[in-house]
Amino acid sequence: MGNEINRIKGGDICSPKGFTAGSIFAGIKSPGQDKKDIGIIFSETECVSAGTFTQNSVVSPSVTWTKQTLKDNKLQAVVVNSGCANCAVGDQGFIDAKETAEIASKSLSISIDSIAVASTGIIGVELPMALMRKFIPKIELSTKDGAGFARSILTTDKRTKEIAVSFDLGGTEVTVAGVAKGSGMIHPNMATMLSFITSDISIDSNILKEALSESVNNSFNQISVDGDQSTNDTVLIMANGKAGNKKITNIEDSKRFINALDEVCIFLAKEIAKDGEGNTRLIEASVKGAKTLNDARKATKYIVSSNLVKTAVYGRDPNWGRIMMAVGASQIELDESKIEIFVNDIQIVADGIATPYNHQSVVIAMNQPTIRLTVNLNIGEESAKAWGSELTEEYVVFNSAYTT
Repeated sequence: MGNEINRIKGGDICSPKGFTAGSIFAGIKSPGQDKKDIGIIFSETECVSAGTFTQNSVVSPSVTWTKQTLKDNKLQAVVVNSGCANCAVGDQGFIDAKETAEIASKSLSISIDSIAVASTGIIGVELPMALMRKFIPKIELSTKDGAGFARSILTTDKRTKEIAVSFDLGGTEVTVAGVAKGSGMIHPNMATMLSFITSDISIDSNILKEALSESVNNSFNQISVDGDQSTNDTVLIMANGKAGNKKITNIEDSKRFINALDEVCIFLAKEIAKDGEGNTRLIEASVKGAKTLNDARKATKYIVSSNLVKTAVYGRDPNWGRIMMAVGASQIELDESKIEIFVNDIQIVADGIATPYNHQSVVIAMNQPTIRLTVNLNIGEESAKAWGSELTEEYVVFNSAYTT
């Protein structure tokens, strides 16, 4: 296998050794072909685990429960529901999250303290516990239901988001897999809507936590669909050590793993941005030549978050002044006279002012599935990327009637 990271064809959350999944339709969401609305990820053995969560001041009790279970960095299962966010429902929300874990613990015959709970859907609605009690025990786990689990966490998503990769670590094959959901209310801060990552690597819990934090900063924290930060954002990683590699105990030895984790997280983050409500194309913003990595990340995030940039991309309008505005609004260090701007590799700004270009060529270039907006600040060595979606009439119409 060499030093490559290999994408596993048809890979899913069950690709790493020792993981199974299950899913079911309980009626939390409206019925539909192949619809599922409760899912479980399960490991044969307890996993070293880590998570990142929403920074919104209004937090789902499902998130609160999962944060509590992660205090000792150990998980063995995750139970997820879609269609109901279990948020802004008072004290009942935590009671219901705990009972959800209790139901799963009895069904799986494992400790309640090793079960994470995640919810996604409409805010202000209590979990339908009668359905949870009836259907969670009916979920059958197998290595074949990764795709079912991926469907069970969807809300307004148009498609599932799954990936698995493998790599060689000292002669041992290690696998990392991920699944995510997200389409609207996407503007993460230390997480995204929902994402679950499994691996069979043997790794120290502190190193795993550090690796996840770094990968999330490179991926999920660099996407924006609509500027709205979810109350339920959760990214969880579980590593059960079943690969049998020599345990990773320092960050230097984790570089191969971090590269694989980055590939998984960046793929999922881009899929979320691509699947933004009403969206047809992906915006990829790159900032190069920044003084600091934080500056580069901040500027790219401002570009993909700008409604004026989003609408310009939707209209195939090479209005580079909006890109310049967004970079300036980030208030990072820059020298306006050194800025270059490119749209899908066509340069339209040099030395901070317009440079001659064929307008029609840029319009044609903006018909591509991915619109690459590149800004070179030319004052440093750091660079970053962020991903976002267009702002369309369909987004407005869809969200004007989301609960009705």
